[in-house]
Amino acid sequence: MDKVRLDRFLWASRFYKTRSLSTDACKRNWISVNDLTAKPSKEVRIGDIIKIKKSSHYRSIKIIVLLNKRVGASKVEDYIEDITPPEEVEKEREHNQNRKLFNLSTSHKGRPSKKQRRDLEEFLYHGRED
Repeated sequence: MDKVRLDRFLWASRFYKTRSLSTDACKRNWISVNDLTAKPSKEVRIGDIIKIKKSSHYRSIKIIVLLNKRVGASKVEDYIEDITPPEEVEKEREHNQNRKLFNLSTSHKGRPSKKQRRDLEEFLYHGRED
């Protein structure tokens, strides 16, 4: 086996949960192989560099061993080499932290309870005389 379809490799190496998601990513030009945008049917070989766009950052990997079948998450590191620049890794880390903070701040859903409403009114209108 000297070449594998790009969408199948991305699915097998656990970058996408389903093969159809990896196909969609290729069709949306989120994936490039050796700095060229690639279609899902593009055949990749050992040594190719794949660049994957995730929200606001990129991840670059180099193929060490071709995968045709899905492998366990712990074994993926044996088949690919992560060559993402350190500044992109830092950018991804900051993005994840900001997303976590945003999720924590918006965790309350629905109507506030009586206590929450009183606390909110106290905060907003404290020291104000009506």
